[in-house]
Amino acid sequence: MFHEISIADVYVAPIVLEGVLAALLFLLLRFILGRTGVLHRLWHPALFEVALFVSLLSLLVLLR
Repeated sequence: MFHEISIADVYVAPIVLEGVLAALLFLLLRFILGRTGVLHRLWHPALFEVALFVSLLSLLVLLR
């Protein structure tokens, strides 16, 4: 079972930390995909970015 995490005596849900980590990974992957030109070849880049973030967040939640 998941428990709250205490940061400076403030309890936060684990999904908050996983969301921050997923956002950092997403920004790194978005930078790499933008530099390699992959994002320019997609039909709908914004939809791909949302799906990428949701996939990263889901992966982090399942790995916990």
